[in-house]
Amino acid sequence: MYKRILLAVDGSENALRATEEAVKVASLIAKCIVEVVYVATFSKSKNEILHSLGKEELEYSRRKKLHPVEEQLKSKNIAYKIKILHGEPGPTIIEYANKERFDMLIIGSRGLNSLQEMVLGSVSHKVVKRVDCPVLIVK
Repeated sequence: MYKRILLAVDGSENALRATEEAVKVASLIAKCIVEVVYVATFSKSKNEILHSLGKEELEYSRRKKLHPVEEQLKSKNIAYKIKILHGEPGPTIIEYANKERFDMLIIGSRGLNSLQEMVLGSVSHKVVKRVDCPVLIVK
């Protein structure tokens, strides 16, 4: 059923909760693979590049944010791959999910109230409206 799951993470507590749910789903399905995607935004990338000592350190700092996610997946013997994309999170996740044709997408939500969501927008809200596969939003 859900053989290929896309797990969108950003290094936050919400992403860790989404990872827990991805582990639950993936552990029920034989030969399921979870692809973890982290989007390095242009605004953050510029700051990261200016403060890093080189490409290796930059890559290490991004991978370090994903370490807790990797640990959760490894501890439950879930097959996974990690992909770092560049761009704005919402559109980048949508484009990648639709292009790669995943069976399910799991993403965390910051839990914005209606006013905050209206003013700031929500990555999870944008994703659920435009992605072609089932989406699980974890609060």
